[in-house]
Amino acid sequence: MLAALVGNPNAGKTSLFNALTGSRQKVGNYPGVTVERKAGRLVLPDGAVAELVDLPGTYSLTPRSPDEAVTRDMVLGAQAGERRPDVIVAVIDATNLRNHLRFVLELRRLGLPMVVALNMVDLAERDGTEIDVAQLSRILGLAVIPTVAVRKRGLADLTAAIAPLFDKEPAALASPEADIRLLQREARAIADTVTLTQGAARRWSQRLDAVALHPVAGPILLAALLFLMFQAVFTFAETPMDWLTAGVTALQAEITTLLPDNWLRSLLNDGVLGGVGMVIVFLPQILILFFFILCLEQSGYMVRAAFLMDRLMARVGLNGRAFIPLISSFACAIPGIMATRTIDEPKDRLTTILIAPLMTCSARLPVYAIVIGAFIPDRAVGGVFNLQGLVLFGLYGFGVAGALLAAWALRRTVTKGSTPTFLMEMPQYQWPAGRDIGIGLYQRAWAFLARAGTIILLSTLALWALASWPKPPEGATRPALEYSIAGKIGAALEPVFRPIGFNKEIALALVPGMAAREVAVSALGTVYALQGDEGTVTRSLVDRLRGAWSLPTALAFLAWYVFAPQCISTLAVTRRETNGWAWPAFMFGYLFAMAYVAAGATFWIATWLGG
Repeated sequence: MLAALVGNPNAGKTSLFNALTGSRQKVGNYPGVTVERKAGRLVLPDGAVAELVDLPGTYSLTPRSPDEAVTRDMVLGAQAGERRPDVIVAVIDATNLRNHLRFVLELRRLGLPMVVALNMVDLAERDGTEIDVAQLSRILGLAVIPTVAVRKRGLADLTAAIAPLFDKEPAALASPEADIRLLQREARAIADTVTLTQGAARRWSQRLDAVALHPVAGPILLAALLFLMFQAVFTFAETPMDWLTAGVTALQAEITTLLPDNWLRSLLNDGVLGGVGMVIVFLPQILILFFFILCLEQSGYMVRAAFLMDRLMARVGLNGRAFIPLISSFACAIPGIMATRTIDEPKDRLTTILIAPLMTCSARLPVYAIVIGAFIPDRAVGGVFNLQGLVLFGLYGFGVAGALLAAWALRRTVTKGSTPTFLMEMPQYQWPAGRDIGIGLYQRAWAFLARAGTIILLSTLALWALASWPKPPEGATRPALEYSIAGKIGAALEPVFRPIGFNKEIALALVPGMAAREVAVSALGTVYALQGDEGTVTRSLVDRLRGAWSLPTALAFLAWYVFAPQCISTLAVTRRETNGWAWPAFMFGYLFAMAYVAAGATFWIATWLGG
């Protein structure tokens, strides 16, 4: 016996699946595709056990992405290696009947035994929306069971309604083709009939959307929110960053006092604290960035931002559906690339994958912060704005502009294809839950610290070893670094990067930076610590960079990291999503070219203006 949960995205379908199956789940992939298959054991009232599958969310049986194609093929019995479900459990959102009922009407045409789970009835009741469930059931000719998946309400009634459907013979399969406009009109008529009272929250959402989605006020509001976010990254993080810096400095001073001047003291001070400690200092800035992103997501505004960006993105050959993966890439390109699975058109999806690394991920933030802190004055502009925050906002803006330019070029060359239409559901506005925000920040902080304790630590220690040996001969007049293995690597790379203003220390830091972008900061900290006195931490590295780099070099370094080739993990997930190494190699090549040209142009223009 096989039952399938089917419904629109954001209907609470996965929460219902978890509530019905508990820990009795198995996760895998559908044959031949990267779409996740989640199945579990559903225990019926008589003790019998059925298999329950949670199908990917979709708006209709006309697929717009690989995920939606799996749902369509499953309910039609056309999915390779899978049998057609005996029962469909259609999950709909009680707060959004007008849109969700259309898909129910489309599923009903298939003739399969079906029950409707009217989910999130608690939210509808809280908002003052009253639904006549009995009348809805009569109109649809289907059992309609009110549920609250997250609180496990209505589960017994739902399983009781599912059980007898396994003995019911399916009707003749109707054509899945249907006039969507007619079904939508019918769905809205049904929703208006069974909705006895309209909630105040829906009315407030409509009023807020009149501003947030306005063709003029909407983009201004979006730009203001993003600008506030980047100002806050520098303004609010300064004090906790000073605390962390003081802690690292104290640890280095303690190690200097306790240990003699030997390789172990150099390892701990120059390698671990001078490298990893340099990166951990930027944790407050990363958490502030994620705080804003999580609030925008949970409030329901992020979907509106995607809608606002649809017109702009259409001009470069994309649509608003690509906006969510690209926004996710501000946190990390890896989940952003994986989120492109929701994009239906293959060329559109490939273009989004190829430009996702141009979104300024959180790993770039330590790089930007250290260079901005060293070369951009910490002063107010216009008495209100922080100049360092303005520069950071500009760097993020250049990344977005570069992504749009790259998308425009790609869509007219290697990924040429039609631009699909954009369909996305607008959720209600809601206050972000403090608990959820706290859990999200904890998870991001833990992931960052785990990364610092593994990839960054190992890369920094490897660089410290390469930069420490072999030791210079007696009476050597040149810096010790030049005699080391790392020094020789940097000297070999320097001619490649000298035209764009980079010295051998920068060239050397770019190599471990391929493991993770923020490793470049720890690499610079380690290299400059080994060339100077003990105790190199964030502020001393700022001073060292001021003495070692010119302003054109610093600006060129920032320009390089706006477009820099992504980390190894991003290349690996791109290979998985594109089923080969050809596109990851292309991605690395074009990003390297963009970074090299941008850094070179910045260096020569800044040098000319300064001269």
